[in-house]
Parts: sequence; C-alpha cells; structure tokens
Amino acid sequence: MADFSHDGGLWTARLIGAVSGAAISLAYLLPKDRQEAAMRFLTGVATGIIFGGSTGLWIAARLQVATSLSPGEIMLMGSAFASLCAWWGLGVLARVFARYGGRGR
Repeated sequence: MADFSHDGGLWTARLIGAVSGAAISLAYLLPKDRQEAAMRFLTGVATGIIFGGSTGLWIAARLQVATSLSPGEIMLMGSAFASLCAWWGLGVLARVFARYGGRGR
C-alpha cells in the first residue's frame, strides 16, 4: 500500500483529481442552471478531497496495481473517481426529485 503523509504533492494531486472529476462529469449530465451546476461541482470537489485517498487505494487494490503506481497517481485516480461518482449521482437524484418530487405522490 502507499504511504499518504502530509506531502504537498499529494494534496495537489487530491485537488486536481477532485476538480477534474467534477469537470469531466459535465459531459455526462449537463446541469439545468447555474445553481445546480455550482451545487454539484462543489459537492464533487468536496467528495473527491475527502474520499480520494481511500477510493484510490480501493481501486488500486481491486485492479492489483498498487505496487505499480506512485502515491500521487493513486491519490489523483481516487479523487477523480470519487468526485465523478458523487457529481454524477447528485445530478441524477436532482433530476428524479425535480420530476417526481413536486406532484404530491
């Protein structure tokens, strides 16, 4: 496994991965307005920063590539994946609630 110390390079990789994951997911599900875009983007960045390390380690272990990747690469991969999933999932939930939430069912 990788050693995730308080290295500035790892924090940079974490931030770049989180922002990249949130930005990439714009192509999958476009927001309806600026408020939705800002909410989903910030949620994606926060999720990528918080869960990037553990997600990266989980992916690297599942793919059996943990010994082949540097800690920065694992952090970048994990942050981007966590951010992408959170941003996309929140967009789907927002659309479902907008469609079915206001009809009083």
